[in-house]
Amino acid sequence: MRTERRLARELPARLHDPRRVAAMLLIAIASGIVIAFLVARGQFAGSDALAYWTGVRNWLSGADIYHVIPGRYIAPTEGALPYAYAPWSLYLFAPWALLPWDAAWFLWRAANILLFACSVAWAYDRRPLPTAVIFVILAPSLAANFDTGNINILIALTPWLAWLSSARWGGVAWAVATALKFVPAPLLLFMPRASWRIGLTTLGVLALLTLATWPQTLRQLDIVLNYPRPLRIDYLILAWGIVPWLWLRPWPPRVSREWLQIRSAPKTSA
Repeated sequence: MRTERRLARELPARLHDPRRVAAMLLIAIASGIVIAFLVARGQFAGSDALAYWTGVRNWLSGADIYHVIPGRYIAPTEGALPYAYAPWSLYLFAPWALLPWDAAWFLWRAANILLFACSVAWAYDRRPLPTAVIFVILAPSLAANFDTGNINILIALTPWLAWLSSARWGGVAWAVATALKFVPAPLLLFMPRASWRIGLTTLGVLALLTLATWPQTLRQLDIVLNYPRPLRIDYLILAWGIVPWLWLRPWPPRVSREWLQIRSAPKTSA
């Protein structure tokens, strides 16, 4: 209640700040375009999320998790993209994949939207106009991820977990993300030092699990490298993971040893 009263008192002043008004307009316009794209996609949305859901279902039924069902450019109800992650990752998706597809897809998309919106609110409260500019730049990638249900948005939020909640759990989340996709590996440089050791240790354990299922890993790598996919603009959303590291330092950014030093110590406990 105190926070709400404070925001109510500050709202008139914020509305008279040209930078905040410009930021709100930019975010509103970009959000409208993203929503319009998602509405236009309709039943064709959810292809990546369906691949996760189908992979778990195949695993539980004893079927081949890497069996490729044609699913590109058709509705998810008519086919599915291949599961493209290591076998141990099925345990991550299993609780969610036990739900019926319609419920699972609604929950998956809602969770992604809610968590991303919370990160935008945090960033906007501290740097409104820079946040809006980055939001606009990443809007195409954001739309692509919301459309397909790819796990990239949750991966981009792992540094946010480390900075704003728990450095240790952020490190574990980074390790899982890197073991799944490899691409998020550089994000560790923009996370608290307390995340590094547990992150690298967890990544080593996951690497051993991947090697333990080497024949399946070879098939997974074949899918990752050779299955035709459109231009991967969805990976651009990973740049959002740098925002908390950047926003917790004095503004504007500058290249100096003092500026690069950590300015805010996150909690390190679970």
